[in-house]
Amino acid sequence: MTPDFVVALTRQSVETILLVTSPMMISAVVVGLLISIFQAATQIQEQTLSFAPKVAAVMVALTIFAPWIIKIVLTYTEEVLRMAVSIGGGG
Repeated sequence: MTPDFVVALTRQSVETILLVTSPMMISAVVVGLLISIFQAATQIQEQTLSFAPKVAAVMVALTIFAPWIIKIVLTYTEEVLRMAVSIGGGG
């Protein structure tokens, strides 16, 4: 196992994590921004106001994107297992 291989595997892992988590993160940021604009317009300064809508938005995004996320994670897992077998010499 070369250092280049480890770096490539680490890079692929980080890319997969970012790709899989991006729909939930984007939805939470958008909802948080909308709540912040609402709070600024109405001058309501309650810190916990955005919590429930963010949780709901993340759950909706997770429900919508779950099949795609599962596909990405399964593809990544298969590739890592293939690499493990080739490193181990199992054919």
